[in-house]
Amino acid sequence: MSKPVLLYYRLLSWQPENQALAAANFAVHELDNPDQDTDEILKGIQACCAPLGFYFGSGKMERCPNLRAIVTNTTGVPHIDMPAAAARDIAVFSLKDEQTFLDTITPTAEHTWGLLLALLRRTPWSFDHIKAGHWNRFEWGAPAMLSRLKLGIIGHGRLGRRVARYGAAFDMAVRYHDPFAEADGITERAERLEELVAWADVISLHVPALPETEDLISAEILSHFKPGSLFINTARAELVDEAALLAALETGHIAGYGADVLEGEFGLDFKAAEHPLVRHAQNHDNVLLTPHIAGSTHDAWRETQGRVIEMAIEHFKDWKT
Repeated sequence: MSKPVLLYYRLLSWQPENQALAAANFAVHELDNPDQDTDEILKGIQACCAPLGFYFGSGKMERCPNLRAIVTNTTGVPHIDMPAAAARDIAVFSLKDEQTFLDTITPTAEHTWGLLLALLRRTPWSFDHIKAGHWNRFEWGAPAMLSRLKLGIIGHGRLGRRVARYGAAFDMAVRYHDPFAEADGITERAERLEELVAWADVISLHVPALPETEDLISAEILSHFKPGSLFINTARAELVDEAALLAALETGHIAGYGADVLEGEFGLDFKAAEHPLVRHAQNHDNVLLTPHIAGSTHDAWRETQGRVIEMAIEHFKDWKT
């Protein structure tokens, strides 16, 4: 009996054990990325991976007449037309509703805190100072102790709550804004976003990328940030008006921005060196960027990829040709 056919894209870089798991249970067809899709290939598949940056819409689903499952190890599915999939009885396997499992996956919150500390203490630039042959600590004083600073969390879901707990562990005053989340006894709730950003010395963003959250951090909201505050974004670039943010960084209204995301990053033709925030960072020490590595630990990759592959295996357990 033949196996169901899974279309896998190499840009996903699944861990070797997960590639082996998929190969043991599917006939895996590999392409570099969805731009290489052909009608002939899509007609023959029963399952398909869905990388971020490539919209899996009804048009592609029409080209996959035998498709029964879409697989993505993401916590959100803005890149998949969910109503179109439901209308075609195509199962979507993601981590979106796997909250108990995701509570054990912690690297994004950890990286958020790493960015916060590195930006506050100017760690990368002080290391550059040493590499240049200097050793003068008085150039590198941080503005304040963490215990004297106020932390504002935008989005009080799984990651926001964890980052808030980290803040409380450092004796920071912590508040959050999230119209859909109740207070948890650790943080105070700010009813209005403007109120939160005006209060906080450090803002950390933890909101899903949805049409209604695009440019949530607009020029208007940025104008309410406390002068001299720090802003951390390990969520998505689409949530922030980056042009307005850059202007606030240039004037010093926002003292520093630490981010793991950039607008346009998922495009195959994305050139980081041409991004305005990267160009700014080349000549300023108030922007710290990492290449979308917040969730990038080998164990997290192994477990999150494996989770959705196992879901797909279960879905096809009664597969018969």
